Amino acid sequence: MAIDWNKEKKNMVEAINQAHYVAMKEDPAVVVLGEDVGIDGGVFRATDGLIAEFGSDRVMDTPLAESGIVATSIGMALAGLKPVCEMQFSGFIYQAFHQIEQQMSRIRQRTRGRFTVPMVCRAPYGGGIRALEHHSESLEAYFAHTPGLKMVMPGTAYDAKGLLIAAINDPDPVIYFEPKRLYRVSREKVPNESYEVPIGKAHIVRQGAEMTLISWGASLYDCREAVAELEKQGVDVELIDLRTIAPIDTQTLVTSAKKTQRVMIVHEAHRSFGPGAELSAQIQERAFLYLKAPIKRVTGYDVHTPYFNLENDYLPDPERIITAAKEVLSY
Repeated sequence: MAIDWNKEKKNMVEAINQAHYVAMKEDPAVVVLGEDVGIDGGVFRATDGLIAEFGSDRVMDTPLAESGIVATSIGMALAGLKPVCEMQFSGFIYQAFHQIEQQMSRIRQRTRGRFTVPMVCRAPYGGGIRALEHHSESLEAYFAHTPGLKMVMPGTAYDAKGLLIAAINDPDPVIYFEPKRLYRVSREKVPNESYEVPIGKAHIVRQGAEMTLISWGASLYDCREAVAELEKQGVDVELIDLRTIAPIDTQTLVTSAKKTQRVMIVHEAHRSFGPGAELSAQIQERAFLYLKAPIKRVTGYDVHTPYFNLENDYLPDPERIITAAKEVLSY
């Protein structure tokens, strides 16, 4: 069945699909590879229709070998292509960690800038879809901690398309985590033409005066619901979508913290050594004297992401977010 590349409103997976299409139309150096990305269009259909449009020379089904997928992509990037490789689930990316950390992230530094690795490693991440073990992790801390990598996690369809195009056009390697729980949860207007959402720039979703709430990816959806409920109760929350985990847009966060004087961070990843800890540290180093309460974190727990019977108890939800927000406000 032919793909409609020109829908006015798109869900997130359609926006990601169109980002591939637009980038490949614009630049013949862009190629796609991964497990089942070609004939089947990807396990979530994020690459649906691309092989029919661009052929098997540019949309390549690979063996079930994550290390080989990433290693091959690195070679392609060094040879002048712009590979977009897919890890079928983020929990499978462990198999490629050697190639990512010891090769992909280091080549610019190792060659003193003579070579770069313009490639994107895409991976559906997170819980909430009743999946199996190694299918529901939120692993952004691994890659945000690794020098030489950029790390993005969109929370809307608009950002999903713009961040992917920006990542493809970036001269350095980008880890692109997409929240599969949000793939088909809603539709929004997404331009059909090419556009970029800048990497390294957070987005203020809602201006507010009483508290700053920072989140990204799938958790942004829950934060929106929580903020809407708090607004009904007369609480004026500033909601920030971080969008890029590395590099962090510290300035936007600090400016907001100084204004509202209360900060809360929500993410799906484990609490200990998670991204929220780094964000909290950076804000306190720069805005400590402005804060009226300790920075609060609402996160996943320090356990392996549980199977589907318990995963909703693991994930931060609007109820947990609202309860924590009231604790911050009443401090």
